[in-house]
Amino acid sequence: MDVVEVLPHLHMFRFAVGQAYLWRDGTSLTLIDTGLPGSGPEIAEAVRGLGHDTGDIARIVLTHFHQDHVGSAAEVRSWHGAPVLAHEADAPIIRGERPGPPPVLADWEKPLFESVASGLPEAPPTPVDRELADSEVLDFGGGARVLLRPGHTDGSIAIHLPAHQVLFTGDTIANVQHLGVGVFNLDTARTVESFRDLSELDTEIACFGHGDPIIGGAGAALRAAVAAMD
Repeated sequence: MDVVEVLPHLHMFRFAVGQAYLWRDGTSLTLIDTGLPGSGPEIAEAVRGLGHDTGDIARIVLTHFHQDHVGSAAEVRSWHGAPVLAHEADAPIIRGERPGPPPVLADWEKPLFESVASGLPEAPPTPVDRELADSEVLDFGGGARVLLRPGHTDGSIAIHLPAHQVLFTGDTIANVQHLGVGVFNLDTARTVESFRDLSELDTEIACFGHGDPIIGGAGAALRAAVAAMD
């Protein structure tokens, strides 16, 4: 796993598949997504390497139910009881109460899905301590706004920190080879509309579930990508 500094108080954890983010407010940490099952030891090592204890993780925010995002949430929660937060639409899937619906794949996505996603380990059920709603504000980053932007999954959320002009997009947007809509969506048309909505936010730094963050001018880059899709 690679640890990449985005800002002095924001680091990206890049796994073999997908990535997570660690936001710091003083000694309080927020982990956004958790990688595949088995990523816990790497996360713990990275947290300690940044000068913190795993007990400093105050909350775990999950952007959606896919296993490369929720896979190690149960393990991280088990360390010191950090609560897991996820949108109410995806929470039953994360808890293992019902299976997640499969993506609706375009023909060109099918071989990619087979090579990248179909063999990934299933995420163990994870308690969801707090079910989130659209426009809810969380107590980190100067007020972190939860934005329900469905399409990738029904409960896909983005997290916007207006005070810092930072946006975590989950998999609604990806920056792999080019900036565009994420793949493996339940409803690609809805995902495109969610991308449009997110592009209108006041954003300087955009952090994606897959691909390098954009550091500086992210809002303009997102709007240019929307214009290119049009």
